[in-house]
Amino acid sequence: MRKFSTVLLLLLLSIVLVACGSSNAENDNEKQNETESNNEANHEQLETDANIVSTTVAITEIMEKLELDLVGVPTSYKDLPERYKDATEVGNPMDPDLEVILSLQPDDVISVTNLESDLGEKWEEANVPGTFLDLDSVGAMFEEIEALGEKYDRTEQATALVQEFEDKMEEIEKSVEGKDAPKVLILMGIPGSYIVGTEHSYIGDLVVRLGGEMAVTGYEEDFISANTEYLQQTDADIILRAAHGAPEEVVKMFDREFAENDIWKHFKAVQDDRVYDLEETRFGTTANLAVLDAMEELKTILYEE
Repeated sequence: MRKFSTVLLLLLLSIVLVACGSSNAENDNEKQNETESNNEANHEQLETDANIVSTTVAITEIMEKLELDLVGVPTSYKDLPERYKDATEVGNPMDPDLEVILSLQPDDVISVTNLESDLGEKWEEANVPGTFLDLDSVGAMFEEIEALGEKYDRTEQATALVQEFEDKMEEIEKSVEGKDAPKVLILMGIPGSYIVGTEHSYIGDLVVRLGGEMAVTGYEEDFISANTEYLQQTDADIILRAAHGAPEEVVKMFDREFAENDIWKHFKAVQDDRVYDLEETRFGTTANLAVLDAMEELKTILYEE
């Protein structure tokens, strides 16, 4: 994204230099004014004519806040902004339909970095102009929002959006200062299995922001494989169970696992009845604009307010 802006800036700069070398001072002013007008026209063209495809709900909601149009949106059971009611559905975020995407003649197809290993090579082979946003944490999401504002001439909207969220998050974080920090274990479930979230995951980031202590530490990855014997030794005060993909099915899977696998009854959090199922629209695998509601809910869970 920043590379595109740099190339455009260098191109405009070269136009100005040519104009300066071939005109007198009066003509230079004319050329400079013309260049500025062309610059504004280019921004306008980027705003109104770019065919942008969003492949995740979180990205779609961000684009709506930045007042950007989309030609393609993800297929989802979640409600998408009304602004995109006429946009074409391009399929599941984890495996969007390339044929449909290419039919939209996209200038930018946007996904997230934690899907880049699955999608990047396929998109490159199909000549899809892909952009992968880092939404693994709230801070990373804010940086990406500001970068999108730069790229699509929406800096005012981006700055205002980030500032609003940062101010409200600061209030929430201050409200838990000095409280005893509970130790938290995060389980992220998908149909048929589950993994463990670290502090580098979105939900882990929220726990840390709210003063919680992570039960699993020392990993660079967002998620690691689950080992119940090791997890039991972490002595977590709270277990957060998040669902991804098919929430109802995943919750049932967790219930069976906790009922049938005898080891869970030895977990402190289970004994103290402090196991919580998180709702997917607020607690997905990536940061999203429901972060304030998510923080308020987590605050209640962590400190039993």
